[in-house]
Amino acid sequence: MTLGPVMLDLSGIALEPVERELLGHPLVGSVILFSRNYESADQLRRLVQEIHAIRTPALLVAVDHEGGRVQRFQDGFTRLPAMRAIGRQYDRSRVDGLAIARRLGWLMAAELRAVGVDLSFAPCVDLDYGVSQTIGDRALHPHAAVVGELAVAYVLGMRDAGMMATAKHFPGHGAVAADSHITLPVDRRAWTDIEADLSPYRRLIANGLAAVMAAHVVFESVDEMPASLSPRWINGVLRTELAFQGAVFADDLSMAGAAAFGDIPTRAGLALAAGCDVLPVCNDRAAALQLLDSRRLTVNPVSRMRLARLHGRDAVDWRVLRSDPRWEEGFTAARRCLERPVLHLDGGRDA
Repeated sequence: MTLGPVMLDLSGIALEPVERELLGHPLVGSVILFSRNYESADQLRRLVQEIHAIRTPALLVAVDHEGGRVQRFQDGFTRLPAMRAIGRQYDRSRVDGLAIARRLGWLMAAELRAVGVDLSFAPCVDLDYGVSQTIGDRALHPHAAVVGELAVAYVLGMRDAGMMATAKHFPGHGAVAADSHITLPVDRRAWTDIEADLSPYRRLIANGLAAVMAAHVVFESVDEMPASLSPRWINGVLRTELAFQGAVFADDLSMAGAAAFGDIPTRAGLALAAGCDVLPVCNDRAAALQLLDSRRLTVNPVSRMRLARLHGRDAVDWRVLRSDPRWEEGFTAARRCLERPVLHLDGGRDA
């Protein structure tokens, strides 16, 4: 059985019989985990093992685990700083900032791989325009060139730990105030102003980026459809102009930013037609069942190959991981980023 395009969520810390049946559906190819699915590292490892054992090839298991306010697994995992803290380290020292980005990318991915998780939806490469509270400190930096440089270092760290990266939220969520979880954001900038947001993607694609997550944001100067449902954005800009060959995840199709474009089968069909490979349907079991029962999805064989490349590799036992010198380096880097800078009133720089 091959991996299908639908990504589902789970209700708790163990698989329920109905969920086991759902994950065997041929249209399902991946699972996203949330904080409600986490009790301990041992429990999570068992849960992921159960998910992987359901199918061959194994279903992909993913999570949002960027750091800061977006870190689903807490107790037992290293507390990761928000991405903005990495950018601030870069501003103090470019060399240190890049080293910290790579160490934190490795640390985040290595700890998730130790419990079997295949993917973290990271890094966030939206630019920090000071407009979006939804993005806010999840952004690495205001300047596109710095975001691209830090993102490449972070992605290389993830790759060292056996995890492929998913850059988000394509083409950029940082210049709109609205939150796509609760409404449809509209970016009214001209194309020339949007191009800076694409710069990190150009750099990451040149370095072998494996996956992208598309935003539920409308860019009026480009298309009336949100990027996640737009052939102009996905098949046009991303696949053709940027020559991206990896997997494309739509953002959660249950979000309000996508809800204005039809019922869940219609939204899923639009996303597939636009060029997306994965269709997450989260926190809405009824919608997920409707989609799986609709029989309206045509699976692209190329998508199956893209998804197969996203399985994690090189996982190590948790105890072995903690004895790795790279873990100590990453832990120290995370702690350093989380420390409050000391304000010098004599004109000196923040520590």
